[in-house]
Amino acid sequence: MSDWQDRVDAVWADSALTEDEVIDRIDVLAAERSVDDPIALFERAGARDSAGREAEAEVLYRRALEIGLDDERRTRATIQLASTIRNLGKVDEALSLLRAEYEREPRGPLHDAAAAFYALALVSAGEAERAASISLQALAPHLPLYTRSVTGYAREIADGHA
Repeated sequence: MSDWQDRVDAVWADSALTEDEVIDRIDVLAAERSVDDPIALFERAGARDSAGREAEAEVLYRRALEIGLDDERRTRATIQLASTIRNLGKVDEALSLLRAEYEREPRGPLHDAAAAFYALALVSAGEAERAASISLQALAPHLPLYTRSVTGYAREIADGHA
């Protein structure tokens, strides 16, 4: 698996490739694995997603998640699927997926990424104040000063008191 993933990662790292070349190369690598390999499906989805082919990506993300991914890829696939379907106008479903991911593991390595995409979906749903609150709560721990103040203000926004 490591050699295969290294080759996939090399495709992603090659900034000289066009979006279509990335898709083609990822598809060639995915063909080395079984048709229902969830990791290969996830990589194929990501290639299409980054090329703006969201409808194609959606189907592949859903299939990869249905079959089952390791925890990190499951989180990434959920965030990426939610972002994709938000772009396709399925804001309510995106919100549901992202809220669950955001609340699932508050100290997880991708929690801030989930927060960012959750905030974007909230803006799409017309909930800009709540989006600001989520964003500020994610940002606060990274500030060199004022963490407690920003966290407090973020909570006030969420409570409708700011």
